[in-house]
Amino acid sequence: MKRSTIQRIASAATVLALGSSALWFAIGAATPQLSGASTNAGKIAIGYENNGADPSIISVANRYFQSEMGSGVSTKLFSSGPAALSALASGALPFMCGLGFPPVISAIAQGVPLQIVFNQERYTTDAGLVVKTSSGIKSVSGLKGKSIAIVIGSQSSFELATFAALAKLSLSAVRQINMTPPEMQSAWARGSIQAAIVWDPAFDYLSTHGGRILATDASLPATATSYNICVANKNFAATHPAVARAFIRALGDGVTYLQKHHTAALSVMAKAAGISQATAKKEIAGYQIFTVANQTLTSVLGANIPASGHSGTGLSLLNNWKALKSAGTVLSASPKSVATFVNPTYAKAAG
Repeated sequence: MKRSTIQRIASAATVLALGSSALWFAIGAATPQLSGASTNAGKIAIGYENNGADPSIISVANRYFQSEMGSGVSTKLFSSGPAALSALASGALPFMCGLGFPPVISAIAQGVPLQIVFNQERYTTDAGLVVKTSSGIKSVSGLKGKSIAIVIGSQSSFELATFAALAKLSLSAVRQINMTPPEMQSAWARGSIQAAIVWDPAFDYLSTHGGRILATDASLPATATSYNICVANKNFAATHPAVARAFIRALGDGVTYLQKHHTAALSVMAKAAGISQATAKKEIAGYQIFTVANQTLTSVLGANIPASGHSGTGLSLLNNWKALKSAGTVLSASPKSVATFVNPTYAKAAG
């Protein structure tokens, strides 16, 4: 899909968002209520992506969201961040996990009231640029005049811009083809694409099926790196803080299960992600995973909202925004501070 088409979709989603405040409180047909020691969130949906083996998919598979938030909670799988944008903007999702920064930036720039409330993990070797061994492409600069498959408007847009800048390669010299990760796998198998920037599990598939890895996210600067993050609708979370805290506890339950039952966790993640246990083991090793307690560290979300703009997440959000604006993927200039978009208070209270 062309970038202009994506921008039109995002703009339409924003229009929905501007008139959706009533929808936010009609999602569950009832205002979330506390019931004893547990939280009853009502009938709400939590969105997530299949990013391969990571603790959030344990929370989905083991029904920790239902355990912490009530039986009315459902989970909805999205193929990419941009695919979730309309649902986030319209109010169909109060929470979404597995996102990279670019779709979040795109939504925020258009007025969608989102806040990052949980940083799941930092990518190290689970995402990057892979080329066909037979393509003859030996380096990032070798992409000049070539085509590359990415999810336009996702983390891969930022990665391409950053990798190209490091290689002193103009983005205008590279033809970008918009594909979802599953589409990339099919196109790779057919021989229709020779290069891609993507994340696991597609990244692992491409690299082990005739691919050569040219760069991974481990090479990205620490203040402009790639994370999987969870966002909340700011208005919903502020109105229902107990639900937001329960959401974060459910994510923490997935991390705890991985830490305490590593072998069993590999099996759970493999089944949920549709990969082998060997692949799950390899993928989980490619993340720096954050617990609930880690969230208030300066390197993650920060101790409070004012400090969050200078946290690892906040600085990476800001630098992603600048890079995407420079590349033309995001049209709005970055703010001086992103502190209002990073909220560690729910994690602090949930810990």
